[in-house]
Amino acid sequence: MSETPADRFRRVAAGFSAAVAGTSDWDAPTPVPDWVARDVVAHLLGWFPPFLRDGSGIELPPGPSVADDPAGAWEHHTTALQAVLDDPATADRVFAHVHMPEMPVPDAVDRFYTTDVLMHTWDLARASGLDDGLDPDECEAVLGGMLPMDEVLRNSGHYGPKQPVADDASPVLRLMAFVGRDPHWQPVGSRR
Repeated sequence: MSETPADRFRRVAAGFSAAVAGTSDWDAPTPVPDWVARDVVAHLLGWFPPFLRDGSGIELPPGPSVADDPAGAWEHHTTALQAVLDDPATADRVFAHVHMPEMPVPDAVDRFYTTDVLMHTWDLARASGLDDGLDPDECEAVLGGMLPMDEVLRNSGHYGPKQPVADDASPVLRLMAFVGRDPHWQPVGSRR
């Protein structure tokens, strides 16, 4: 049986939650230029709730402030979104956005948000000097889906320029280089 969008979000969000739990310095720099660890959580909690509301009418309940409690804010958010995905009524709900075709809400979450959480897990884990725990096969599949849309993605302004990476680099590092991350980025003072 293939993984449902709810199952995939549960798994990917758990990986991000592990990085959140391992973060002791929320002001640590990240591989995203000008972002600190707290900004990674702020990004994920900033763009998605309005995107979901505008496309489906589903309003996620507000939680703690990322500025005051990034870990609590993430936990509240992921619990609320998982409840939406686990609700059988959500399966038939349509997500409609002016810039994309209509699709079921779970598919929209999976396609746009879960994949973003996956990629930002690398950023937060790197900032904290942690193992990102990303599945190379999943990263290979995500990269394969993004490659044909290279020009569109680049023109969106949401991705930096592709970074150089060795031909034999892992799928994780190739994905990160594709979305504009320096695959060799390490926290200051790291010996990894």
